[in-house]
Order: sequence, then structure tokens, then C-alpha cells
Amino acid sequence: MPVKVSVVIPVYNPGKYIDPCIDSLLRQTLPAGEFEVLFVNDGSTDDTRERLEKLAGEHPHFRVITIPNSGWPGKPRNIGVDEAKGEYVQFVDQDDYLASGALQRLYDMGHRNGSDIVIGKVASNFRGVPHGVFKKNREKCTLHDAPLYDSLTPHKMFRTEFLRENGIAYPEGKRRLEDQLYMMQAYFPAKVVSILGNYTCYYYSRRDDGQNAGSAKIVPSGYYGNLREVLDVVVDNTEPGEFRDMLLRRFYRVEMLGRLSEPAVLKYDPEYLDEMCDAVQGLATDFMDDGVHDGLGPVLRLRSTLLRNNDRQGLVRISRFAASVKAAARLEDFAWRPDGRIDLTISGRLVHGEDQTPLTLLRRDGRYFLHPDITEGLLPDGELLDVTDDMAGFSAELSLRNRETAVEWSCPASFTARVEELGDDVCEVVLHGSGQIGSEAVKGRGRVSRGFWDVWVPLRGLGLVRKARLGADRAPEVDAACLPALLGSPARAVIPYFTDPHGNITLDVARRAKKLAEYLEGRPLQRSPGGSELRLDLFTTDGTGPSPTTLVLSPAGGAGGSSHQLRTTLRPTDGRAHLTVPDRAPGVPAGTWKLAVRLDGDKNPAFHLCDVTVAKNGRITLPASLPAIDAGIMLGITSRRRKAKLRRALRTVGGPIVRRLPAKSRKRARRLAARFTG
Repeated sequence: MPVKVSVVIPVYNPGKYIDPCIDSLLRQTLPAGEFEVLFVNDGSTDDTRERLEKLAGEHPHFRVITIPNSGWPGKPRNIGVDEAKGEYVQFVDQDDYLASGALQRLYDMGHRNGSDIVIGKVASNFRGVPHGVFKKNREKCTLHDAPLYDSLTPHKMFRTEFLRENGIAYPEGKRRLEDQLYMMQAYFPAKVVSILGNYTCYYYSRRDDGQNAGSAKIVPSGYYGNLREVLDVVVDNTEPGEFRDMLLRRFYRVEMLGRLSEPAVLKYDPEYLDEMCDAVQGLATDFMDDGVHDGLGPVLRLRSTLLRNNDRQGLVRISRFAASVKAAARLEDFAWRPDGRIDLTISGRLVHGEDQTPLTLLRRDGRYFLHPDITEGLLPDGELLDVTDDMAGFSAELSLRNRETAVEWSCPASFTARVEELGDDVCEVVLHGSGQIGSEAVKGRGRVSRGFWDVWVPLRGLGLVRKARLGADRAPEVDAACLPALLGSPARAVIPYFTDPHGNITLDVARRAKKLAEYLEGRPLQRSPGGSELRLDLFTTDGTGPSPTTLVLSPAGGAGGSSHQLRTTLRPTDGRAHLTVPDRAPGVPAGTWKLAVRLDGDKNPAFHLCDVTVAKNGRITLPASLPAIDAGIMLGITSRRRKAKLRRALRTVGGPIVRRLPAKSRKRARRLAARFTG
């Protein structure tokens, strides 16, 4: 059988940190006969070789190639590509791991599109992730119509012949930015790049020994000498103009000005700051002209100006200010939607300093300027930083992030930036908007995994990007609206709660730690008029599956005796969970009993509902003191149930007859039935 994918893994003394990687490869949904794993052992000095060779003996699709130590992953990756038998090559690092469906999904996408490169969504609990790249699936794109330049790590799937035909290979030996050089050399000739954005394929995982790749302190002269090679690739493959400026600006913003920004620059000693500035200035002079500079956001433009003016202490001062800039978000409203998503209304702004002062602008003659208090001492006396043309850059987003796996999903949201006056020609920009978060499947993506999902609001403005947790600042009515829920089929608990002590909103999906009983305590309980049905303040949708559960009858008033259990089912009814209490409890002695329901499994305490009376014949009576379900709600419920019962009866009795009728008669019969059943 042809090999579809060759997984290439450079390995050097990984110890226990390779275990998740190996486990993930053994769990792939792509059949073992359709992929191979090439561990290129770069002269490990521990027991790595013996361990991997034993693994290869147990799994024929695993191979071990041992080479003398080269000191860096470039040569092992090149050897892996040379040895690869697969149609595609997937690079993986020894301390990272793949999702179980990663190889299958990436290969399928690449194969159907004839892709040269396939990029899978990544997650990381310690390094930045370019979430904008993964906002949606892209079957076919290139460097010209997608932000590929924001994803310059090599942990992607490459068509093997594409790499070989274009001579794309790693520089060998110890060096920096070899991944960026490799990726830019690959992006330019790539005719088709595909992006799988709706499935998290690759996980970067922080090592507890702090030895993740790229964690070592850089030597400026060598680092920026290597960056020069990357910039040469950009220049060699582009013509002067907006496209080239856009690509160069990315490297100026991240690798150059980013190294002279907070928090890093605030930790540099004077000698190291001089080394960094000397190295960056030389590169900026050669590559970053006014076209690159002018396209930066205001704060980055100011940094660039300070760099051009050789004002090194100015770079430290603006970084000290920018380090104090935070995003502030207020939760104005919270409402469950009938489809199981949550509507959030949000306002947000950029603030700075310990007292969270709004980031202010000065308005003069219809123009907007960064407030002079911010730029004082950084610009010539009387000069202001004009940000009028940057006002459209204020924006906000909404996302859900898994606290444990670091998987992040962008959520639909829309924000409008408004200039709000503070007096004396001073103003601020406030973003007002709304969005939806949810745990259930949406188009192109399944349900979110079990766990804690934090709500984040990234804010952009003036060239700064800041992220705020949502919920600590919220309207008073929000807490009452945060109902716990049962959603999906099979039903699972989704509990919105506010963290302690910070008060930020989080979704606990599938009872990661929170319990429904705790969050239903004190919420309304209603009964059906004259019936034995209880309505819990537990949100559901029409798509929530029935949830079998157990009722518990315990002696009231602390009296001794055994408890009794009755089986029942929680069912979605008009937006809430309804519980049917059986008419009788056979074998239960007459008297008053405490009625509770197990909402959180048999190992957790049952949730107390009310006290009930049990007659001698076992008949259960709910207390009349319980408030009745609203008559309008009950009328709608009764009507829908009557129609559902009629539909079932018609299907049972009339179905066989209708199926024997001619086509036209069948249609008439079904239309007539629909008039009665809705």
C-alpha cells in the first residue's frame, strides 16, 4: 500500500518529553499501513536509540535513523525528507504531539486540492499562536491572499516532491530563524496552500524543565545576521511595492521592533540593549524604508521613529508605558439562545497604569492625536503623534480558550468603535458589540471538548493588541441570567460560572469540576398544576437529549430509615428541564419524605427538590406550596404534547394505509394530517 504521509521527528535526548508524541502517533486514525514515522536520532547520548529501536521493532511503520550529533534539527529534518516514502511529509518536534485525526484530515485536505503545503490549526500553552490564520478553513490559498507569513513554524504537511523539486532544505548547523528561512523559501513557490482551521491538529507543550526549543537567549549579531537571509528571500521574490512592504513589515514588527518592546526590553542591561539596537538598526536601514514604516500602527511607528533617531532610552520609556496598557472589557448582558449558544453584550476599551486610566486621545481641528502626556519626552517639543488615519484600526473579537489544552476558538462577534468625549477636547475610543459563545457543534466544527473554557476579548487599537478576560466587570443582572444548562445529545452539563477570586466567566463543559446541584441551589422550582411534573431552572434546547436520572426519597426531619430510589428522566421542555415524578412509590412507607434528584452522578450528593407526602398506597403528592408553572407556558406544552401524541397515533394507525394510496392521494392525506398536528 502506498505511504501517504512520512512523519519526520528530529530527536536528541528527549527523555520523558517524547512520550506524548509517541502516544499521539500510535493513536492516529490514519491506518498504520498508510503512514510511516521517521525518528532521526541526532546522536543522543542517553538511552533514546535503544528505546526507539525497540518501539520500531513493535511497530513496523516506525523507523529509526541515527546520525552523528549535528547540534540542531536542520540536518535531521533534511535526512528525514530524503528518506521519506510518503506522498507528504509532516514535521513534528519531539516534545510536541498530534491530535488523533491530524494526519488523516491533513492528508485528505492536501490530496483533494493537490496542495503543496497543508497547515493544521495549532494550540500552545506557552508560545504565541497566530489565531488569525486559523479563523476558517481555506481549501486553496497563497501568500498573496492569506496571512501565511504569520505562521512560520515548520510543523506542517508538505508535498514531498514539492520540497525536492524546489530544493527546499534546512541550513545545517547551529543557527537561529532557520524555520522562518525554510517557510519563506517554501511559501513563494507554493501554488496551493490549504489551511485546516476547524480541527486542532498540533499541540505545543511547555516542558517543566524550561528546555523547549527557542528558549535560549539570543546573540544579536548572529540572530539578525540570520534574519538578513530571510529578508533577502523576501526581496528576491518580490517587486518593490505594497506586497513587499507588507511582508517586510511583518518581520520589522515581530523580530525587530518586537525585541525592542515590552516585556523583553525592560529586562535588558545597558550593554545588551546597545547590542540589540546596533544589530536591529543595521537591518532596518537596509530593508525598512518609509513604505514599511508608514504602514505600522501608531505605537510601533513611534518605536520605529525612536529607533531611527537612535533614542534607545526612548525605546525603554515607551515600552514601560506600553507594558502598563491593558484591555478592559465589561459584560453588559448575558442570555441563552434557543439554539444553545449564549448571547453576550460587551463594551471594551484600552486602559493604562495602576488606576486603569482610559487611553486618551486629543482632538484638534478634526484630527486625533495620541495624548501628549503619553508622548512627552519622546517627540520634539510641541509635536504630536497623529493617529487620525489609524482610528479605523480599533477592533475587538471574542474567543473561547480551553484552560488546560490551550485550544482556542474564535466566536462570531461584531463591534463598533465609538469616540466618547471626556471633556476639554480629550476623548477615548470605546468598542461596543455583541457575540455568541457556545459549547455545541457549529458548522464545520464539532462540540467543544470537556473542560474549562475561558472567555477572552482581544482588543486592537493604535498598533497594540491586548486581551482581557470577561466577567469581572459586569452588569448586576448578569448573574441571575447565568443559568446552568443541559445541552446536546447525549446531554451534557454546561455550567457558566464566575471564577474565584477574579470573577471572570468560564464555561465548565461536561462537569469538569462544577456540579449542577451547586448552581441550581436557590433557583426557582415549579410544578405543573394538578400534575406531578417539576420544572427546574436548568436551561435546555429542543436538541437536548433526554437524560435518565434517579429520584431519591429520604426520611424527613432527620428520622431514621432507608432511602428509596425511583428512575425517571429529565426532558427538555420549553427551554427548561422537566422532571416527571412517578405517581406512586411502591414499598415506601407512608409519611413525609425529602425528594431529591441525582443530577451529578451517583457519587455526588443529590439535589434537594422539595418535601413530598407518600400515602399508604404509595401515592406521591407534591406540596401545594410550590409555585405553579406559568399558565401560558403550560398551555403551549400541553398543546405540543397533544399534537405529538396525535402524530404518533396517525403514523401507527394511518401510516400503513396512506402508504398504499396513489401519490396524489398520499400528499392530500399528509396535508390534512398536518392541519391537525401542526
